[in-house]
Amino acid sequence: MKSQLVSPIAIDEAAVRVAEIISDTPLQYAKRLSQKYSAEIYIKREDLQEVRSFKIRGAYNKIRSLTKEEKKRGIVCASAGNHAQGVARSCSELQIKGAIFMPQITPNQKIEKVKQFGGKYVTVHLVGTTFDDAYSASIAYKDQHKAVYVHPFDDPVVIAGQGTVAKEIYEMLGDTIDVVIAAVGGGGLISGVATYLKAKKPTISIIGCEPLGAPSMQTALKNGEVIKLEKIDSFVDGAAVMKVGSLTYKICQKYLKDIVVISEGKVCTTMIELYQNDGIIAEPAGALSIAALDDLAPMIKGKTVVCILSGGNNDILRYPDIMERSLVYLGLKHYFVIQFAQKPGQLRMLLNEALGPTDDIVLFEYMKKTNREKGPALVGIELSKKSDLEVLLKKMDTIQLRYRKIESEDIMYNLLI
Repeated sequence: MKSQLVSPIAIDEAAVRVAEIISDTPLQYAKRLSQKYSAEIYIKREDLQEVRSFKIRGAYNKIRSLTKEEKKRGIVCASAGNHAQGVARSCSELQIKGAIFMPQITPNQKIEKVKQFGGKYVTVHLVGTTFDDAYSASIAYKDQHKAVYVHPFDDPVVIAGQGTVAKEIYEMLGDTIDVVIAAVGGGGLISGVATYLKAKKPTISIIGCEPLGAPSMQTALKNGEVIKLEKIDSFVDGAAVMKVGSLTYKICQKYLKDIVVISEGKVCTTMIELYQNDGIIAEPAGALSIAALDDLAPMIKGKTVVCILSGGNNDILRYPDIMERSLVYLGLKHYFVIQFAQKPGQLRMLLNEALGPTDDIVLFEYMKKTNREKGPALVGIELSKKSDLEVLLKKMDTIQLRYRKIESEDIMYNLLI
């Protein structure tokens, strides 16, 4: 598999095929973001596809290109959710049997959508906790059943399908584009986008963005080879892979200007801002490109920038976790283990002499169930301003309260967030 198999011509041909099933999604001018960053910023709304992500493009292009013999064998794939929906919708449209493997932790919203789009043509298998677990199981299925594999990113035909996003962007903005920012999971989207746009305008800057908990492409580019990460944080499920593709790595190595790594808390904050200010429901991976703007602010000033909002498949049940991560990232929520002295009035001192007028206790639990009044307590405190933390800590020291602030590297922190 070689990178030259992905070309602008292949992407033009893919555009003809996928036109049978996709929508030309809007390229919306983002006035709020443009003013904030002193740039001309546009959002490519791939969340408005029928399957609510760009993945339908690559999946349909691949399956539509199969021979009659290959279609009879059926297809198999692995996915964190969005590719699965694209494959399911394609199988239903083309009346081809498909087996789809997904991690057990995939949001229910995505699982149900896969079943809805695929109907009688697909079966869903939930395996493991990461995309890579599902991928291993899907490969075993492929070998056993001789099915055709539809890879979510490391396939030139899939990449060409994803590249049709860039074709639409270029048809709208032409050579005025200076920067394009896209999320990177396995690298299929950004590989197709970079291949097409770099051919049209070699000076364009293509920027990838990955979640802090799964920087697989950044790691590969830094080390000069594809490396499988030992562990990942799967919160940004649409971009959380342990290992990028060998083909996508080569394309990214050739074309990408930079990779920006974004904390999961920042992603959550961006999701909330998009909803509250713009009425856009983005999934975590979908918000990555917009979350990257802060880090890129000096570079994009005065330029025309396109952020690809790659998907909007977000389960409403995840929003409490999204709010929590955002508050922690903004410095507005903190957790403490407090050892109250064995004398009366200690809790009242915390309430009356340490907490400010707008500070709020959102969690209080004694950690020793058999010694509730004298044991340590787990306390969560929400602030109205980030700067209030310093004031709170000084007051807690003044009243000689014995406490330990739970930091991100603490084992207990991962149980809370």
